Amino acid sequence: MDPRAKFIMTIGIFAVALLFSNIYVLIVVLLIQFPIVYAAKSWKKWVGSMRAGFLLAVFIFVMNFVFGSTLVFSAAMTLRFVSLMSAFSLFFMTTSPDDLGLALEQARVPYTLSFTFTTAVRLVPTMALDAQTVIDAQRSRGLELDKGSFMKRIRNYIPILIPLIVSAIRRSIELAEALESRGFGASPNRQPLIVLEMKPTDYLAITLTILMAALAVYVYLYVPLPTLNIPIKMPKIFPWF
Repeated sequence: MDPRAKFIMTIGIFAVALLFSNIYVLIVVLLIQFPIVYAAKSWKKWVGSMRAGFLLAVFIFVMNFVFGSTLVFSAAMTLRFVSLMSAFSLFFMTTSPDDLGLALEQARVPYTLSFTFTTAVRLVPTMALDAQTVIDAQRSRGLELDKGSFMKRIRNYIPILIPLIVSAIRRSIELAEALESRGFGASPNRQPLIVLEMKPTDYLAITLTILMAALAVYVYLYVPLPTLNIPIKMPKIFPWF
């Protein structure tokens, strides 16, 4: 699919997830993404991204529940986060930085901004590999990351952060020199080699997304939705909060 169509789909899911706090609607928003993940053949990557955000989802649930929200509302906020993370993860898993850059250029975004954004997207996996390399190197030298108190574990990550920061600065300098040597920004009228074209399936996806968003707004304004009533609530730890 065209990156622009996929982005509109992602924004549609994002808007519906933010509009509703009803747990039934949020479950539907999450479930409708499963056929899209299956069609994209990205189950393994999708499951990996969901596993990476599991701890943050648990943190959101616990914080909402601890600070006085009901069990149902805490679960709804967690489902909202999972739905948003799933939608954006699916977009970036199925969209290459090159296609994303072309879509931004054809959307009249200045080339310097689109190049900066796509370069940042490209550097994320590179930085992750660098981090794993540094961690393995420091562990081979006897650095313990999984033992000790919480503050000690945080201090143990300092020998990892410093090499990563130095590596990032060095890579940015090399990138800046490479861009300057190639005359980056010298020509204001660039012509891309490849031009993205919308297909009928892209228009169909955009139309369905707009209809879904319109239906969601109508339901939000005029249709009373059933609610799950489980009046379990954590007493407030901080009464003044």
